[in-house]
Amino acid sequence: MNQPRIVSRDEWLAARRELLAKEKALTRAHDALSAERRTLPMVSVDKSYVFDTPDGPKTLAELFDGRSQLVVYHFMMGPDWEEGCPSCSLLVDHIDGAAVHLAQRDVTLLAISRAPMEKIAAFKRRMGWRLPWVSSHRNDFNWDYQVSFKPEEVGSGKMYYNFAMGNFPAAEAPGISVFYKNASGDVFHSYSTYARGGEPFIGTYSFLDLVPKGRDEDALTFPMAWVRHHDRYDR
Repeated sequence: MNQPRIVSRDEWLAARRELLAKEKALTRAHDALSAERRTLPMVSVDKSYVFDTPDGPKTLAELFDGRSQLVVYHFMMGPDWEEGCPSCSLLVDHIDGAAVHLAQRDVTLLAISRAPMEKIAAFKRRMGWRLPWVSSHRNDFNWDYQVSFKPEEVGSGKMYYNFAMGNFPAAEAPGISVFYKNASGDVFHSYSTYARGGEPFIGTYSFLDLVPKGRDEDALTFPMAWVRHHDRYDR
């Protein structure tokens, strides 16, 4: 790490106030961006999707669970995987308790993966999560929302991800998609975010951004190489 200067309390306070002004400007910019995000046009979801759930097959409209807004976390867990992605697991560790609170604000939060329901249920039990999690194993949902890739796409290194053609190092990718259901039961896609778009929900990074050493990931093979499932850390 680059060692910060050691200064008097008065000098520290002056520097901290200068930084605070920038933090407040960033907060105001974030609020403005959030407001703009909420005005993004929506697209009608005309395709029929049926998901496997612990309570049997359900349509996308039924996943709203009586609410008008649905937030989906696209969790990386392919059909032949025995456990979920460690980085996705880190994120779900942070949002697992949010679903009950979001339900009070007309929002249903859940995870969707291509793994079959029995594998999802087993891994969910292992992690001790309560977050609803369903399987898209029998439909095209993951393909249509650009979080799964065909073998030929993986082989060529040419995938459409994060709204552009590029390369992703796996057949499954993370993301978040938002849907809205009107009083007539029509479903609309309002928003999706990929790659680092889920990072704001990882509170661990928010804490690491506060400490002197920061995220300390520059020497790693990739930024999240240090992440493990929470039951696999040494301490």
